[in-house]
Amino acid sequence: MEQRNIQKNGLINLLAMVAVGIATYSVARYGATYSGVISAVFLGIGALVAAVSWFQMRLEQRERLEKLEFDELTKSAGSSALFNAQETEVFPAQRSREQFERFFVPGFTVILFLLQAGGAFLIWRWLSASFATPLNEPKATLGLFAVFGLLLFLLGIFSTSLARLEGLRLLRPGATYLLMNAFLCFGVAIAVGIVVFNVPAADLYVARGLTILLFVIGLETLITLILEIYRPRVKGKVERPVYESRLVSLLGQPQGLITTAAQTLDYQFGFKVSETWAYRLFRQWVFRLILLQLAVFLVSTCFVFVDTGEQAVLEKFGKPVAVLNPGAHVKLPWPIEVVYRFPTERIQSFNVGFTPEETPTTSGTVLWTVPHSKEENFPVATRDKELRASLTNSATGRPVPPVSLLTVSIPVSFQITNITNWIYINEEPDTLLSHIATREVVRYLVSADLNEIMSTGRTLAADTLRTRIQKEANNRNLGVNILFVGLQDIHPPVKVAADYEKVVSAKSVRQAAILAAQADAIRTNAVASAIAYKTVADAQADRLRREVSALARGALFTNQLPAYLAAPSVYTERAYMQTFTRSLGTARKYILLATNTEDVVILNFEDKIAEEAIENMTIPAKK
Repeated sequence: MEQRNIQKNGLINLLAMVAVGIATYSVARYGATYSGVISAVFLGIGALVAAVSWFQMRLEQRERLEKLEFDELTKSAGSSALFNAQETEVFPAQRSREQFERFFVPGFTVILFLLQAGGAFLIWRWLSASFATPLNEPKATLGLFAVFGLLLFLLGIFSTSLARLEGLRLLRPGATYLLMNAFLCFGVAIAVGIVVFNVPAADLYVARGLTILLFVIGLETLITLILEIYRPRVKGKVERPVYESRLVSLLGQPQGLITTAAQTLDYQFGFKVSETWAYRLFRQWVFRLILLQLAVFLVSTCFVFVDTGEQAVLEKFGKPVAVLNPGAHVKLPWPIEVVYRFPTERIQSFNVGFTPEETPTTSGTVLWTVPHSKEENFPVATRDKELRASLTNSATGRPVPPVSLLTVSIPVSFQITNITNWIYINEEPDTLLSHIATREVVRYLVSADLNEIMSTGRTLAADTLRTRIQKEANNRNLGVNILFVGLQDIHPPVKVAADYEKVVSAKSVRQAAILAAQADAIRTNAVASAIAYKTVADAQADRLRREVSALARGALFTNQLPAYLAAPSVYTERAYMQTFTRSLGTARKYILLATNTEDVVILNFEDKIAEEAIENMTIPAKK
């Protein structure tokens, strides 16, 4: 009768977890609480464990009844051929129980691990793509989860006490899951209550914590299964169900931590580890040490040191109460008051249009055809009339919009000026500021000219972008000051950089040819103008010379006539002598001083050799 009552208790635990699990899932879906959905997953896993333990209890009850019937038959019938049969034929219930524990229980434990680990993975992916959302009827959700937790707690306390006092090992797995799920329901109720007090992310954080707990329990299930394979078997030792979780037991009964640890050590090592002096000393002082460490931890959270260049916001129950400047401060212990530090004096920066490489290139020169980093392409306008006229679709023949792609690396530097605005007015302000900068860059580039921004328009573009980003940040009350916006590594996309270089090279060659032709035209025109000017000047000079010569000859004749009239013979002789002198100016002249002698004149018509020629002459040596 007592065993039947235990089976009923196990069945009640199973039905309670199934019913509360369905109700919990329904309330969680209606209330839009993530942590409530995950608590329903824990209830489902607990129901599976309770079902297997209840079925194993039924097998052991059948085996027990079978042995009682066998004992009664052996007493009444004595020795016969029937009782000399093999034991497997005499005890089929025992054989069924042994087969169940040998094959089904390890297989179920593997499935349990896959459900726990796989469920934790899928739930984590689901939560990673989720955001904190308002709850539906949070007060009703809070009340229902509190009621669920209370029902599970009362039933779990009864079952765990019964299992502990009477040593019912198969009742213990379902009972500990009952008690742990009761605490989880209370935790969900507390998370919903925190959401009611204007902390919407509390439910999401609790859900992520429960997901991590589910993964840890799954990892413990795998480790327990591996240790069970290599555990030493002791004859007569009652084996602990391998699907029973020590961690769940600890979470359901934290006061039995030492007892649970002792039982685990005794079970795994095969001897009484709990009876050694080291274990007794540890058991005597462990709680005092834990309380002392907890007290030291809480006292240490009362002191806050804000570094130079930082400011901190002090929150009390999630609401800001003060801004702390650099220095030492005292506050209430965590979690009553929490401090969040931010570097308000440090210049921070982010990048638009590119992601820096983890291992930058050491070369100082990077070509357009080589990627500088993980770059993005931005649309940019083209104002070149010739290029716009040549842009046509080869398939339709229609004009193509004058838009090109450009790769720009834009570092943006900023400084936090109002820490409260930065933290509380906008969610994820750093991401918002990056999105604002990216939007303003796109808006500016689609109205700019490709050639201008790649050459002379960089400074103007940087100043304009800084002004626009600052204006939009002020409109959003971000509390930041945009210090610098730079434009660097401006180049066409890497795939078309080579073709772009060919176009630029062709334009440069064409411009060089135009400039060379213009220079030749200027030079030719200048030479022609100089020659014409020289010819005109020479003609004018010759005309003036002829005029002056004619005037001079006319004046000379006028002046010679009076002299001739005054002394004709003298004038004639003088004119003759002047003419003779001009004619013999280059001839050799010989003067004979005596006229009454007969002289022999020898004429030497050889030219005299210059002295320099004589000095430079060389006489050949005699052989």
